[in-house]
Amino acid sequence: MVVEVPRWTNAKMEIATKEPLNPIKQDIKKGKLRYVSNIFPHKGYIWNYGALPQTWEDPNHKDKDMKCCGDNDPIDVCEIGSKVCSRGEVIQVKPLGVLALIDEGEMDWKIIAINIEDPEADKFNDIDDVKKYKPGYLEATVEWLKTYKVPDGKPENQFGFNGQLKDQAFAIEIIKETHEFWQNMVRKKTDCGDIVCKNVLVNDSPFCCGEEAAAAIVQAAPLPGKSDPVSPEVNVWHFIKK
Repeated sequence: MVVEVPRWTNAKMEIATKEPLNPIKQDIKKGKLRYVSNIFPHKGYIWNYGALPQTWEDPNHKDKDMKCCGDNDPIDVCEIGSKVCSRGEVIQVKPLGVLALIDEGEMDWKIIAINIEDPEADKFNDIDDVKKYKPGYLEATVEWLKTYKVPDGKPENQFGFNGQLKDQAFAIEIIKETHEFWQNMVRKKTDCGDIVCKNVLVNDSPFCCGEEAAAAIVQAAPLPGKSDPVSPEVNVWHFIKK
C-alpha cells in the first residue's frame, strides 16, 4: 500500500496518475487546494488512506454486481492499524474485507486492511475480526464514506450490497481483478486514456523507460516553495443530520 493520507489529516492527497511517474499531489478543485471536511466526531481521515499499486479500476469495465464502471484510479485502501503512517510511506498490508462504494455513479472499491507490522495484526484475518476487536470502526467507516462530501454541497455516497462489507476472500478477488486490469493497461492491451504509464520496472511494457530518463523527470520537478497558510475552515467541525 502507498499511503497518500495519514490518519487524522485533511489534505486530499492522491497519486497523480496523469503525470509522469505518478507523484503524490494534493487535489485541486476550482483553483483551490482540496481538504476533506471534519465530520463530527472525527478529525480528517479516520484511517491511513492510500492505494494498492499495480491495480486499476478500469472505466471501461462494468462490474457484474454493481452495474457501474471503474473510477479510473488504483484501488483504495483504508488501513486500520494503530500507527499513524507518513505520506508516501509504502507498507505491506493484510486485506480483511472490502466495501462497494459508488461515487457519483462510478465503482470505487475500498479495501479494509491492516499493516502486517501492527502489534495486533495476527488477530485480524477477516472482516469479522474488525467487528470483534475494533467495535464501531466499520460502522464509522461506512458513515464517514457516506457523508464526507455533504459539507461541500454534494449528495451522500451510495453503496452496493446495502452497505455491507464483504469478506477477505471477496476482497482478494477484487484485488486480483483490478491487478489484471492494470497489467493489460501497462502492456497497452487496453486503452489507458490519459493515464501516464511510464515506468522503470515492467520490462515488457511499451511504456518502460530507463533509470536515467526517470531520474530526469524527478530532477525536473519544481523545488519546494513557500507554503500557503491553511484556511481556518479546515478545522471546522461539520454536524450531519442522520
